Amino acid sequence: MITGKEVKVLDINAEYYGTPPEKLMENAGKNVAEYIQQNTQNPEIVVVCGPGNNGGDGFVAARYLSKKFPVTLFLVGKEEKIHTDIARMNFSKLKSLPITIYDHRHLDKLSSALKKSTVIVDAMLGVGITGELRPPYDEIVSMINTFDDKHIVSVDMPTGLGTKKAVHPDTTVTFHDKKPDMNKKNSGQIIIADIKIPNKAQTHVGPGELTVYYPRSKKESHKGQNGSVLVIGGGPFTGAPALSALAALRTGADLSFVATPKDAAKTIASFSPNLIVHPLQSEKILSDQDVSTIISLFDQVDSILIGPGLGIEKDTSMAVRSIIKEAISSSKKIVIDADAIQPLFNHHQLLKDSEIVITPHAKEFTKLTGEKLSKNLTEKQKQIRLWAKKLKVTLFLKGSIDVLSNGESTRLNTVHNQAMTVGGTGDVLAGIIAALLSKNVSAMTAVRIAAFLNGEAGNQAFKKSSYGLLATDIIDKIPMVLNEYVH
Repeated sequence: MITGKEVKVLDINAEYYGTPPEKLMENAGKNVAEYIQQNTQNPEIVVVCGPGNNGGDGFVAARYLSKKFPVTLFLVGKEEKIHTDIARMNFSKLKSLPITIYDHRHLDKLSSALKKSTVIVDAMLGVGITGELRPPYDEIVSMINTFDDKHIVSVDMPTGLGTKKAVHPDTTVTFHDKKPDMNKKNSGQIIIADIKIPNKAQTHVGPGELTVYYPRSKKESHKGQNGSVLVIGGGPFTGAPALSALAALRTGADLSFVATPKDAAKTIASFSPNLIVHPLQSEKILSDQDVSTIISLFDQVDSILIGPGLGIEKDTSMAVRSIIKEAISSSKKIVIDADAIQPLFNHHQLLKDSEIVITPHAKEFTKLTGEKLSKNLTEKQKQIRLWAKKLKVTLFLKGSIDVLSNGESTRLNTVHNQAMTVGGTGDVLAGIIAALLSKNVSAMTAVRIAAFLNGEAGNQAFKKSSYGLLATDIIDKIPMVLNEYVH
């Protein structure tokens, strides 16, 4: 089962990993045509197409079918309103073929064409539909459904599926996987066609996650409504929490707070006037006396990142566990990174009933679980998936190939470069994830977006800085990546 948004992610990632959208459309339409050729005798075909890519699939099917059978094509709308370049290109190819083409001006001729046909192809609306059908789609759907004696074939999904009025096909030729709510009653016989989406587009993250799922700010929103992040870190180290907090801002969070021991506060504040720094009571390391102060900040933020630069003192570990417990009780979304990971060993019972992301590298994973990671990628994925399910969290295992899993879904990430071993890149990644969580993105979706955004920003920085790349260079490139992929 695959949702409409995931279909869009797949399409974008397929192009990123080597298969352009025009090839996917070609394969889709060809599969529809082959099904009709193999399952009907001497058909007379009417293809009803919308102006989007679902219609584009229909244009391709019509082209293949016209080589052997009489085809009439009806375009719902105007040619100049066809939505995408690839659909427009495939419509243009039909003009030199022996196909009778009608458009919105010839709705009266559709009824007679349908009466003469033996096969009706529904390629009007696909996974992008929202709300009830509007004219003339509702009228055309009603018209198609009156012909019980025709073989009705829907492309990818029946037009109007999930609304009060939908096409009732005998067969649906769907692509890659079934779509939500499809069953034999509302979709007829369901044929799942392979349109040759590259395997890596299905197993790895890519720009699709960022383009489809990044949360756009509303024009009428004001300060604080697009995410506030609290970074709990620093003390022994001052750079790490600053990097995380700045990365959160560059990812689009409105506000970035840092709670840190007193001695580190001024240094962290000096990194940027954009950071809101809260000095704690403790001078050098986080301790139990700081827990109540930190809890008092929870109401001001939407997500919490704990760990960057905290150090591993015993008092700090105890405070970390107390803070995580209270954050979960407050239903806060949490990223647990770096020095906050080891304190959870033998305290897994704390992790429950919240959106929690843990971001270990291999050694930190062992410190968290007591289990050593396999060097075999397949086995490693299995380990991450099982532990994510056991802990009821989302894990982002950092490595040469990142492994992301929430126990149900697993993705890999190879979008990064060899210079990103420099210190601070993990802090940047954690800040990106925290920002996305603060914007109400689910944990698994947040890590998928963050993996690409962080890695692509790193790749852009590498073009300029090469092996002299710094974590701050990655932060500076985040807006460039957002500008390129978020429209």
